[in-house]
Amino acid sequence: MTTQGFETISHRGVILALIVRAEFRASGIHFFTPDQFSQQLGFMGHPAGKVIRPHIHRPVSREIQFTQEVLIIKSGKLRVDLYDEAQSYVESRFLNAGDVVLLSAGGHGFEVIEDTEMFEVKQGPYGGEVDKVLIPAVEASRRKEI
Repeated sequence: MTTQGFETISHRGVILALIVRAEFRASGIHFFTPDQFSQQLGFMGHPAGKVIRPHIHRPVSREIQFTQEVLIIKSGKLRVDLYDEAQSYVESRFLNAGDVVLLSAGGHGFEVIEDTEMFEVKQGPYGGEVDKVLIPAVEASRRKEI
């Protein structure tokens, strides 16, 4: 599903990724993620003078089953290849400077198209190689690039 600068990529009813393009604009607070996601992704567009009251987040125990990652592309161009839970290739997207992607399920791989700088945000603590299973990359001839 694509809506003016925002896209949900689903496969068989499972959300694999959410992409927020650099050109996305909205007033107020807009969250893209379902409430049950362990990683929440939102956008805030406020006018000058808006006051957000100081606050502290309460300690809340949460159980996390899968790591969800957010990438913020600072500069360059990157292709993300998306895979389902069965490690089968689904499709690809190009990400450019200013784009944000939340990788929420399945697998993913990347190819850097232009020199790229990006931030990664994910749940911790990081468990190293225990946290991931390497899967075969899709052949270039089979890629569905959008």
